[in-house]
Amino acid sequence: MKGPADSERSPPGLSFALIRRAALDTSSYGVLMSHTPSFRIALSCSLLVVAAGAGAAGCGGPDGHPLSAQPYDAAQQVAFNGPAENRKAALDKPLAITTKGEDARITDVTAVDEAGHYLAGRLAADGTRWRSTGALAAGARYTVRVATENGDGAPGVRTLTFETAPAKQSLKVELGPEAGKYGVGQPLTAKLSAPVTSKEGRAAVERALKVRSEPAVTGAWHWVDDKQLHYRPKEYWPTGATVTLTSNLAGVRVAKGLYGTTTAPLKITIGDRVEAITDAAAHRMTVLRNGEVINTIPVTSGKPGFATRNGVKVVLEKQYFVRMRSTTVGIPDGTSDSYDLPVYYATRVTWSGEYVHAAPWSVGSQGYANVSHGCVGMSTSNAAWFYENIQRGDIVKVVNSMGSEMTPFGNGFGEWNMAWPEWRQGSTVLAGTREGSTPADGARLRPKAL
Repeated sequence: MKGPADSERSPPGLSFALIRRAALDTSSYGVLMSHTPSFRIALSCSLLVVAAGAGAAGCGGPDGHPLSAQPYDAAQQVAFNGPAENRKAALDKPLAITTKGEDARITDVTAVDEAGHYLAGRLAADGTRWRSTGALAAGARYTVRVATENGDGAPGVRTLTFETAPAKQSLKVELGPEAGKYGVGQPLTAKLSAPVTSKEGRAAVERALKVRSEPAVTGAWHWVDDKQLHYRPKEYWPTGATVTLTSNLAGVRVAKGLYGTTTAPLKITIGDRVEAITDAAAHRMTVLRNGEVINTIPVTSGKPGFATRNGVKVVLEKQYFVRMRSTTVGIPDGTSDSYDLPVYYATRVTWSGEYVHAAPWSVGSQGYANVSHGCVGMSTSNAAWFYENIQRGDIVKVVNSMGSEMTPFGNGFGEWNMAWPEWRQGSTVLAGTREGSTPADGARLRPKAL
């Protein structure tokens, strides 16, 4: 939409000041780009015509040419509503810069803190004022550069610095898993110290949590609830990948009065692609490493009433010895299904108590019948082999069981049971976008008819 100042500033010809304004517009990021795109596109085309007609003179000129002048100190041309000396800026007060007098106009403003966060803002079409539209970071030091020009088109510059007040309430984030080596199915996690419910707040959190994988992957965050989000790639992590998770949330406004804090980065490495696939109907487990079968093991899984969950699970932990008691899963002592057993070589895949483990008491049924209370049991020697060849993050999959489906969340890592399009919809930033696009695509200028 054209503002009143547009008609006031548009002369019939192209002045040096206007040419310089167009040059500045194309170099600014997020300040002038949002204003009068149609005018700028038309102006750019006009400039091309002028340049073509002017020949070599377009890039040169005498020493007195306004574009060749060194920027003057614009301290007397602009006013700043920042804090007084030795004071810190209030977080809820927008930053404002205005011109003094009629012989000056603002052409560009950039405000950035020491962490590299740019402060979004809006410049009036007539160049008399700039106002921040984004939230100030808490406890930050900003450098503000203001570019101006006078009535003759000579450039000026003013650089300002100020600090912001600390946050009254902090949002802490705990990144997971712990540093180490994992299998290809391991998701990344971020647990927040306070709930985040608004779309704006969730987007701020997602954008601040940076995942870098070598080799690169396509991935997305998914909000599990108001205080937890998980990240997974579209496909399993590449074998041998190095994955780094960093948080740039320090000082970032998430909600009114709530700002992020500093968090140490996390780095994990990915091992071989190990998949253990149990066919409950055939009573066999097939173990693959990087697509090749390395073992086939006779097993027993959950009997009727205790059928093992179908679906993809991720190894949570390994325990050489576990005391398994039926009372922990709701089976009373003294009943026909009660048990109290010492269990060795236990590989855990759900928090509710599903394991792959040694079950010497059921060797006669392994490979023939399902007689367990939900775990996948095998001989002690096979369990020892499995224990030594599996690690956290590896894939344990069950098919053809009479049990329910593994849920994506709440009982371990069932993320891989959710289809990728649905997973993307759990991201505040990516929901509703076309796969392959980025959040910046919608902000790009497109030519419009004048």
